[in-house]
Order: sequence, then structure tokens, then C-alpha cells
Amino acid sequence: MPAKKGAAEKGGAEKRPAEKDGRRRDANATRAAILESARSAFIASGYEGAGVREIAEGAGVTAMLINRYFGSKEGLFAEVLSTANQRPIIATPETLSAPDRAARIASALLKVTEPEATALDGFLIMLRSISNERAVDIARQVVESHHQKNVTEALSGPDAGQRAALLMSLVAGVQIMRQVVGLEALNKGHDAELERLLGDLVARLVDE
Repeated sequence: MPAKKGAAEKGGAEKRPAEKDGRRRDANATRAAILESARSAFIASGYEGAGVREIAEGAGVTAMLINRYFGSKEGLFAEVLSTANQRPIIATPETLSAPDRAARIASALLKVTEPEATALDGFLIMLRSISNERAVDIARQVVESHHQKNVTEALSGPDAGQRAALLMSLVAGVQIMRQVVGLEALNKGHDAELERLLGDLVARLVDE
């Protein structure tokens, strides 16, 4: 009898970590599903147009569970934007540390804004949420703590922060006018000349 009891206790001890791991995996999967649903909703409709119930349905959860994981719609929006801005595509660490970083930034910007290219998630979410004051506040905080911070740290000089902000503004302006508005002068047929001109502008901001 004691031996059987010991075996049962041993089996229970072996089972508990697996159960905890299972719950942890489920929680991670749920969180990921909510973030993916919210990303799609914010891209399509912006902050105001995307509803918590819609996001919950897309993730297969309840609205209450979204509040449990992210606190509020604001918290979820901030998390989605932060996730979208964690991995830079244009001003990457490798690009910022390269001797020809201005030319690389110009080339990367033109590549991601080609007419057939899919617009970047973070850019679309911010663009479609600018009518909401709170969403703009959150977007500003995310940009300042991610891309602008990384670029500022890579530059030198007392005005590095201002130059980094101007570079972010230049990038956003090209994205809007080339990829959203589709100005003829910025179309793909002019890439060689655009890359030269854009490289000169970027160089004035990143090369001291």
C-alpha cells in the first residue's frame, strides 16, 4: 500500500509541471491570437473603427478576456503598435552603423514604398488612426521609444534627436506621397534619380 501511494504521489508530481506548461502555452497562444486579430482590425479600420467585440470575435475569445490580457482597448492598441515597431525595416541597426548608411536608408525606403509593395503595418495603423487624439498620443510614445530612440542613439551631435525626428518625418512623407497618394514624380520609373536625391537628403540628416 505505501508503495502504491508513493507511486501515485510521484505520478502527480510529474503531472503538475506539464499542466502548468499547458496553461502557459494556452495563454501565449491566446495573447498572440488577440494581437493578430487587433493588428488586422486596426490596419483595416484604425483605432476608432476597430471595436473590441470585433477583435474578440476574430481571436475567438470574449471582450472580457481582452481586457484581462491588455487592460483596455488603449493598452491593446499600444501593444500592437509597439510590436509592429520592434523590428525596423528601413533604419535597421546594421544600416545605421554602415559607412554608406544614407544610401542604404534611401534604397530601403524606396523598396518598401514600391507601388506593388504592401504598406508597413505600423505605418498603416498610425495613418488610419490619426483622427483620434488618444491614438495619436500612443503612437507618438511608441515612435519616440522605438525608431526615433534607435536612430538618435546611432547619430552624433547635440541635435541628434531633432535630426532623427526629421528623418522619421521624411520617411513618413515618402510613404504617404509615394505609396498612398501615388504622386507621378515619385513613381517606380524614377527610382534611380529618386535614390540619388533622397540619399542626398538623408545624408544631411544622418552624416555629420
